[in-house]
Amino acid sequence: MLKVFTFMIYLIYEGCDKMSTLLQRYREDLHQIPEISLKEFKTKEYLYNELKSLGYSPIEVLDTGLLVYIDNNNSETVAFRSDIDALPVLEENDIPFKSKHEGAMHACGHDGHMSMLLGLADYLKDKKDILKKNVLLIFQPAEESIGGAKQICDLGVLKEYKVKAIFGIHLYPELDQGIVASRPGEFMAKASEINIEIHGKTAHGAMPQNGIDSNIILAKMLLEFQNIQTRMLSPLEYSIITFGKIEGGFVRNVISDYARMEGTVRAFNSEVFNKIVDGINAIASSYEALYGCKIDINMTEGYLPVINDEILYKRLQNAVRDFEFYEFPKPLMIAEDFSFYQNEVPGVFYYIGTKNEKLGFINSLHSSKFNFDSQALMIGLETYKKVLVEMEVLNE
Repeated sequence: MLKVFTFMIYLIYEGCDKMSTLLQRYREDLHQIPEISLKEFKTKEYLYNELKSLGYSPIEVLDTGLLVYIDNNNSETVAFRSDIDALPVLEENDIPFKSKHEGAMHACGHDGHMSMLLGLADYLKDKKDILKKNVLLIFQPAEESIGGAKQICDLGVLKEYKVKAIFGIHLYPELDQGIVASRPGEFMAKASEINIEIHGKTAHGAMPQNGIDSNIILAKMLLEFQNIQTRMLSPLEYSIITFGKIEGGFVRNVISDYARMEGTVRAFNSEVFNKIVDGINAIASSYEALYGCKIDINMTEGYLPVINDEILYKRLQNAVRDFEFYEFPKPLMIAEDFSFYQNEVPGVFYYIGTKNEKLGFINSLHSSKFNFDSQALMIGLETYKKVLVEMEVLNE
C-alpha cells in the first residue's frame, strides 16, 4: 500500500484538489439519476451538457450513448470506454446524493466510470493540439443487459474512428482502495443466460400416475447438469453452470404441469462452452423421451470472454508502475461486454480497488449498499493519463 499512499500524496501536492472536487461532483450528480439499460436519457443529457461545456461536440450513438472523437488526423486512435447504465436495485445507502429514481441504483459503479471518463475529457480539453494520435471516448449504454458494446461494434464505430487499442476500467470492492489490478490473457468469462421450461401434465396429488410431474423432472435435470462439469469436461478447464432461479407448481396437492429454471453458463474456451450446451440439450432430450414431457431451452448469445492483449497488458503494467499493482493469478468467472471491443481490436480491461474498511466501503458490486470513496476515482483517472503517455498519445 506504500506506493498508493505515496501516489495519493503526490496528487495532493500537484494541486489536484480541483480535479478531485470535479470528479466528486460528477459522481454525486450521476449517482442521483440512475437509469436502467437503454433508458439512460437523463444520463445522456447530463453527459452531453458537461462535454459541451468542455468544448466538445459529442456524437450520439444508439439512442442513449455518446462518443467524443478528438481528431489529430492520425492513422491511429486510442479509445477509452465507460458504461453508463444502472441496475434495477433499490438503494439502501443513507447518503446526501442517494438515488432519486426509486428502484434504480448505480450499484455497479458506473457512475464512477463515467466520472473518470469525464475527468479524462476535462484533462484533454486543452491538449488537442499536442496529441500525437487520435483519442476516442465511448460512453456506452446497456452493459448490464443486452451488451451495448456489441451494438456499438456492429455499427462499425471502431473501424470508422481507426481505433487500434482500447482501455476500460471497472471499480472493484474486493481489493483495497487504489490498487490497480488485472491479468494478461484470459481475464473474465464468456457468459450466456439460459432459460429452461418443462411442460408436463397436471393431475391430483393423490394420483401422480395420471400426470407428468414437471417439478420432479426439473429437480433431476438440475442435479444431472452437474455431471457435465464433473464428468464431461476436464477439471483443468474453467466453467460454471448455475441455475439461480427455479419455479414450478401452483397448489400443494396438485402435480405440476409446468416448471422453469433460469441460469447462466460461463466458460473461457468456445469448445468447452459448446460441450456444456450440447450436454444440456442431450439431457433434456433424454428426459423428454423418458417422461413424455416437452422441454424448451432458450439461450442468449451472451458475452464473449474478456481476453486481455498480452502486449498491451505489458504496456499497462509499465504505465502504472508507480501504483500498487495486483495481478490476478486466475481468471474471474464474472462477465463484461468490453469483450466485444477486444474481439475487434487489442484491448485491456482493469480494476481499481475501492474497498475501504475504515470508511465502511465493504459491500460487493450489485449490492443495494455498494458505495465507494470518490478519491478512488483520482487513481483511475491518473492511470488513464499514464496510459496516454505509454501509448505515445501524449508526452510526459
